Amino acid sequence: MKKQKSLICFIAAVCLLGSAAFCIYHICSHYKHIDGQIKEFAKIAEVVENTPDSEPIPEDKPLSEGEDILAKYKELYLQNENMVGWISIEDTTINYPVMQTPKAPNFYLKHNFKKKRSDLGVPYIQENCDLETSDNLILYGHHIKGGKMFGALESYKDKRFYENHKTIRFDTLTEQAEYEIIAVFKTVAYSGEGYRYYDFVDAESEKDFDTYILKCKELALYDTGVTAAYGDKLITLSTCEYSAPNGRFVVVAKKVN
Repeated sequence: MKKQKSLICFIAAVCLLGSAAFCIYHICSHYKHIDGQIKEFAKIAEVVENTPDSEPIPEDKPLSEGEDILAKYKELYLQNENMVGWISIEDTTINYPVMQTPKAPNFYLKHNFKKKRSDLGVPYIQENCDLETSDNLILYGHHIKGGKMFGALESYKDKRFYENHKTIRFDTLTEQAEYEIIAVFKTVAYSGEGYRYYDFVDAESEKDFDTYILKCKELALYDTGVTAAYGDKLITLSTCEYSAPNGRFVVVAKKVN
């Protein structure tokens, strides 16, 4: 009987060790994957930073008819035509291409710039947003620990950080622009208890626009002293927030003319 008990204990110990080793392997593999993807984003950013404003487009890779893309984004657009812009925030890791795939809305939630599977994804715009006409462009990005991807937005929970980083740079392929932050707030997605900020893309009226701004200001973690008026163009950055199930952290900003 003692031998049987010893054998059972031995098998259980081996199983536990095997399970622990399996978990460690997957954790290490996950972080190795993240590090690799971060390096890939750094290479993509270098393409933008090292491209002269007058960089000519290769003759063997013409752009689609009617395109007038900014020189620094041409090479990346030729690599992936799902790219629609670039977002950056000073003193953060946010310095990424922005994608949009209306026919496959959440494709870049789990794919990288090369369209391969990725836990980091690429920041992307909600499928029903029109970069030219929509009143509000909603951008999504993963919250990765260590201030990676849109996890860097966590810094805006501190008003002191906001006071030194009041603007967001969001360029389309044809226009460079800055956006001034209006409100920073937390809410819950896909619940009657939260605010469905992602439903506001095009204002049906001035009242509709004002209601959105007022709600964002009502939920705000602090007062920025900035508001917006009907006719202003907005961007809304959204990422996960882990203080509540389906929590979201949201930053709303208006285009500076």
